[in-house]
Amino acid sequence: MPTSVTGIFKIINKQQGRDSLARLVPMQSARGFTLIEIMLVLVLLALGSVAVISTLPSSKNDLAEKTARSFYQRVQLMDEESVLSGVDYGLRVDAKASPPTLTFLQLTAEGWQEVKRAQFKSKLKIDERLSVDFQIGSSVWHQDDDRLFDEKPLFDKNMFAKKEQKKKQTLPPQVDILSSGETTPFTVNFYLSDQNAEQAWSVTAKENGQIVLHQPGEEEND
Repeated sequence: MPTSVTGIFKIINKQQGRDSLARLVPMQSARGFTLIEIMLVLVLLALGSVAVISTLPSSKNDLAEKTARSFYQRVQLMDEESVLSGVDYGLRVDAKASPPTLTFLQLTAEGWQEVKRAQFKSKLKIDERLSVDFQIGSSVWHQDDDRLFDEKPLFDKNMFAKKEQKKKQTLPPQVDILSSGETTPFTVNFYLSDQNAEQAWSVTAKENGQIVLHQPGEEEND
């Protein structure tokens, strides 16, 4: 009787008039790969590919965009949390640090402390391939003597600090995110070090409290 090419099955044909019936009889002596084994190998290969792709560096455009979006979402979260909880928050930007660092702070009885929340990192360390530009306020506020926000902090940053803790005190924020809904106007730009600021992704807090994410080349609307 003929044997299949794979050697796994042999085919027995029976002639019944014009019809031909073929049935498969498994052979006991030979064994190939099962479907489950093949699928398992494919899954392992797929997982390996994902692991390799995840370790590849982000593209230049994606790096600036992802960083800006992550920062934008954090600022929005702190702004909403401040109003709902009645807690005052702050933002400190160390743009010239290596790497640049953005730190979210909370005003406590002991002074300004880093925000401690589950699944929320108070420090956002920027990839060293990116440059960060930080600007407080705008030309409108600086030229207006009756502006809501002064260049000086809204609070005495040391008002709650103990004398013996002054040397260890956390540096105060440049941006206040208040429970009253007011936020110090600011702009933070993210762009690759080998590019110019015109190609930056920007996060801006406006005078009216609105927080906006701008992509490169997008004009800001008042």
